[in-house]
Amino acid sequence: MKLSINRPYGSLGQKQLSVEETLLHNANGYFGVRAAFEEGYPEGYATVRGSYLNGVYDIEPMPQAEPLYGLVNEKQTMINVAEVQSIKVYAAGELCSPFTGIRHEGGRTLDMSEGVTRRDLAWEGEHGGKVRMTITRMASFTRLPIFVVAYRIVAEAEEEIAVVTRHDADVWNFSDPNDPRLASTAERHILVDDIRQNGRVSTIITHACRSGIRVVSSVFETPDRVPDEESHHCDAFGADNRFLFTMKQGDVVGFTHIVSFSDSLRSRDPVDASFEAGRKAVADGFPVLLKEQDAYLSKFWENVDVGVEGDDELSSALAFNVYELLQSASRDQYGHLGAKGLSGEGYEGHYFWDTEIYVQPFFTLTMPRLSRNLLSYRYAILPEARKNALLLGHEKGALYPWRTINGKECSGFFLSGTAQYHIDGAIAYAVVQYYQVTGDESFMEEMGLEMLLEIARLWLDLGVYVDGTFRLNCVTGPDEYTCLVDNNYYTNASAKYDLWWAVRYYREMERKGKAQKAKRNTGITEEELSAFSRASDAVYLPYDEKRDITPQDDSFLEKKVWDLDATPKDKFPLLLHYHPLTLYRYQVCKQADAVLAHFLYEPLVGESTRYRTFRYYEKITTHDSSLSKCIFSIVAAKLGLVEEAYAYLGDSAEIDLRDSNKNTKDGIHTANMGGGYLALVFGFGGLRVDAAGIRLAPCLPSAWKGYHFTIRYRDKVLRVTVAKKEVVLSLRESGVLPVSLYDRVVRVTDKPVEVPRC
Repeated sequence: MKLSINRPYGSLGQKQLSVEETLLHNANGYFGVRAAFEEGYPEGYATVRGSYLNGVYDIEPMPQAEPLYGLVNEKQTMINVAEVQSIKVYAAGELCSPFTGIRHEGGRTLDMSEGVTRRDLAWEGEHGGKVRMTITRMASFTRLPIFVVAYRIVAEAEEEIAVVTRHDADVWNFSDPNDPRLASTAERHILVDDIRQNGRVSTIITHACRSGIRVVSSVFETPDRVPDEESHHCDAFGADNRFLFTMKQGDVVGFTHIVSFSDSLRSRDPVDASFEAGRKAVADGFPVLLKEQDAYLSKFWENVDVGVEGDDELSSALAFNVYELLQSASRDQYGHLGAKGLSGEGYEGHYFWDTEIYVQPFFTLTMPRLSRNLLSYRYAILPEARKNALLLGHEKGALYPWRTINGKECSGFFLSGTAQYHIDGAIAYAVVQYYQVTGDESFMEEMGLEMLLEIARLWLDLGVYVDGTFRLNCVTGPDEYTCLVDNNYYTNASAKYDLWWAVRYYREMERKGKAQKAKRNTGITEEELSAFSRASDAVYLPYDEKRDITPQDDSFLEKKVWDLDATPKDKFPLLLHYHPLTLYRYQVCKQADAVLAHFLYEPLVGESTRYRTFRYYEKITTHDSSLSKCIFSIVAAKLGLVEEAYAYLGDSAEIDLRDSNKNTKDGIHTANMGGGYLALVFGFGGLRVDAAGIRLAPCLPSAWKGYHFTIRYRDKVLRVTVAKKEVVLSLRESGVLPVSLYDRVVRVTDKPVEVPRC
């Protein structure tokens, strides 16, 4: 499996550079720094030179034209914090850059085995300067505050080399008023409280304008030889440093730029925390940091170990995708995982249902501790979810916000935002799946059970009994081209599932004496539990007997079918070219909805219904959302449509590497990246995990020689290898794990078990 992404300098156009700032960014779940050229670009290049901290936000007004009760009038937005990657190298007085001089060769590589981005530049100037540089950037996975940019400069002529750095708080957030996925106005979100410079160390102390969150960045400049001259000064927005080296041909100078971030969400004294983390990193040195990074990623790739034999391009794309997920996921309850990770400002850093449905299964199956951290964020904002439910008229329960950072709703367009109640179902699904995979009773006792009970309360309060059936009206499902409907199948199926598991796990934890906290915090009663069970049994699931399909909602099949074949290609995505009401009146889907329900809640309908439903929605789904094709791939594989599943996966796995949606410049598509992993493991691998254990039913497209993946179930690590004729199962350590393979129980041990492939 190739664990590197290479990008030569090429044409150096603005579009290419904007995309590469995303693809080659460095992040570790706490912060992310976009991969801009350290020395900058020529004047007029409008790229996004950003640095972001997970969970750190400012408040922006979001005035409503008609300020009706309860509509959101302000939002949180992820902020661009101080600029920490500005480093310029001059040879013979000329800036060394691919845009200057008479010769420049090289490119950039994202090395996912070492966790660094390397940039090479062989440069010759117009005034006699001639250098070779290697620039290594790293966001430390073991020391979360630490970002490093390390230079190795080789003089190929006798010359003066100057290294000039800038630590700058004069930064703005990006905007695009024509794209609803971005902020509509540019704004400076941080104000400077203090700038301190002590020789080679500078510290910028800022706070977000309206939220008041303090953000501190300390920069330590550490040349590996004594410069001939150096100078330092600061101004109202930042600090500058200049180091001059007189070099002979063949001389080498190393220059390490170590940055340490901190914030007031995570530290009582962020100034001291930032300085101390940076000081220790400097004392230990970059080689030690690299060694730690390598050890961390060796373990990561051992735990993940996913790949395809016979399709190196797809295998590399899958590796890139899971690495980007690792970079994006918060390690604490103060942050989560945004739709764009920490790679850009698309969706303003907001957290959606994307994480729980598309990404969290990856962490649950490979890094359960990190998965628990993500769920701990949802538990931390549970009080806000309770308030949100009250705001929307519910007497009990918790309704999680559709998009948020601090737990308060940020969706101004409530029809395709707040009305998507199914985010509660996504969070409950993630809680149940995490517990089924890990058996982590302490999580259920401390957090999970309470979330399940409050979500169940919300469903009960939302629904109404009609002719003995329990119905959910006036909601929006996953498909945002159809809003405010009655009995969206996906939402109803989610409610049925959540209500059932809330009762089951409450009873289980009660028997084990571990339900006291949830009972105390919720005041749950036996009457409510009985009501949950009755409602779950009575949930109405739309079904069209004539077609043998699942209607997306009560009225969906009564609408005119949108003619996708007659729609000009330049009118996609439809949301940017047609009024929402136009879309709502047609049978046209932005993404998988009923098809997604058939993946997550498969036992609710038979295979014939799932097949006919798949075929029906296949014709009217635009896949304008990056969340869609991976789900169609999974369901196609499960239905035995293996070659079609392969085609859907190929289209979706490389969305960012190919910039297929033409918006990778705004950030990666984290949900799609998780979806690619799900398509391989749950789709082709046929993985299902429930209370009974693990089930597998692997299939193999003709283009592949085989594939493999490794998952963690309870305390066992299971490796699955699928080849043309056989499936091989084994455990990493000693022990026994019963696995249902093609509906036959196999006792898997550390000695490989080979079974013919069906």
